[in-house]
Amino acid sequence: MIDGAVKLMLDINGERHDLDVPAGRRLVDVLRDDLELLGTKLACGEGACGACAVLLDGRPVNSCLLLAAAVEGHAIVTIEGISHGNGTALQDAFVAEDALQCGFCTPGQIVSATALLARTPEPSADDIRDAMAGNLCRCGAYPKIERAILRAAGGAG
Repeated sequence: MIDGAVKLMLDINGERHDLDVPAGRRLVDVLRDDLELLGTKLACGEGACGACAVLLDGRPVNSCLLLAAAVEGHAIVTIEGISHGNGTALQDAFVAEDALQCGFCTPGQIVSATALLARTPEPSADDIRDAMAGNLCRCGAYPKIERAILRAAGGAG
């Protein structure tokens, strides 16, 4: 064991990961650096942009704000776990609506939209705007992202 490390068992994308990590290590760093799950992006590091969003027990959270030790015993799903290597209807809708732009924020957008559609299968435009408010897109693709989520929900795209 590493000095100052804690032993963790993390449930990530339905797989058990036994890890020794420094006590203060953030979840985003464990995902990216230790497990090589690179879909989760690190941008602001302050929880303000949503690029690092993952699902924690089905709720979107910013993994840059969470210590890995704090999520032991919870189910974590990353963008890789959402797609399982295959496109989802939501991902297909992002492509169809050209909501990707540069693509940097897309994993966090998909994660947050997945949580929205799980709790509100037929969201209104206001529901979408509220749910996606924590996800920034430097390219300004917000109208396309909204249309993609509506398309995935079966509404007008």
